[in-house]
Amino acid sequence: MRVLTTLDELAAASGEELGTSDWLTIDQERVDRFAEATGDHQWIHVDVERAAAGPFGGTIAHGYLTLSLVPYLGSQVFALDTPGAKLNYGVNKVRFPNPVRVGSRVRAHVALGEVTDVPAGKQLTLRYTIEIEGEAKPACVAETVVLLLAG
Repeated sequence: MRVLTTLDELAAASGEELGTSDWLTIDQERVDRFAEATGDHQWIHVDVERAAAGPFGGTIAHGYLTLSLVPYLGSQVFALDTPGAKLNYGVNKVRFPNPVRVGSRVRAHVALGEVTDVPAGKQLTLRYTIEIEGEAKPACVAETVVLLLAG
């Protein structure tokens, strides 16, 4: 795992690939718990029998479930041990090019984008590509924004 400890080190790493997480199996229990947490009970996610006859041959994970894995998968790749608070500031762009079938394994490739000065400290973008084992197209591509408050 890559640990970035100073703002200078962070700025110098701009544009670098930070690494790849471990594989994570997406099981029906995780999908069902996400449905409960969000109130999104669409049949394609939670009705195993109906989804078996649907367009994907079974249930699929919610796109936002896949996106919600970014912090967990990213924590396997890098850590920001810089001074000051770290805040999720937003997401510039998110796409879900390929559904994640329940039972599939996913992992994240993480790259550090731009590191810029802002009045509150530093702002950085991170590019996540969440791939599905054995699939050509990724499940999710997201550019997240983190605000590092001056320590």
